[in-house]
Amino acid sequence: MNPIRVLFLCTGNSARSVIAEALLRSIGGLDFEVHSAGTHPKGINPYTVKVLQQAGLDPTEFHSKSMNEYVDQKFDYVITVCDSAAEECPIFPGDPHRIHWSFTDPAAVEGTDVVKLAAFQLTMREMRQRLEGFIPVARRTFARA
Repeated sequence: MNPIRVLFLCTGNSARSVIAEALLRSIGGLDFEVHSAGTHPKGINPYTVKVLQQAGLDPTEFHSKSMNEYVDQKFDYVITVCDSAAEECPIFPGDPHRIHWSFTDPAAVEGTDVVKLAAFQLTMREMRQRLEGFIPVARRTFARA
């Protein structure tokens, strides 16, 4: 059985899409092949590294990538996690399911380190909740005999 292929897109591929990729890899298991990319990649945010570590996920597995690396690949789902990425999302081969989840950019939060980290932790919790609803639907949709 082939895994369900998912691509998360956001602008910088520095926070939201990386967090989503890490979470789905962790909680979706072998049923999913997960990637993330950005329309304008700019490197992994240090707070992304912190929240991944806090969740027991290895941040060294992730680096910021351009969506151009994936434009010729087939995915079952292309999920945009920010509004600007939804606007710039290219057409992918194979007519994947396109989903848009609008998450607030935790990297845009200003304040102390505690305030910034709390914003990333909130994004992590919200994404986990969204993925917990998505996973069973994706498994049913792509149940392979």
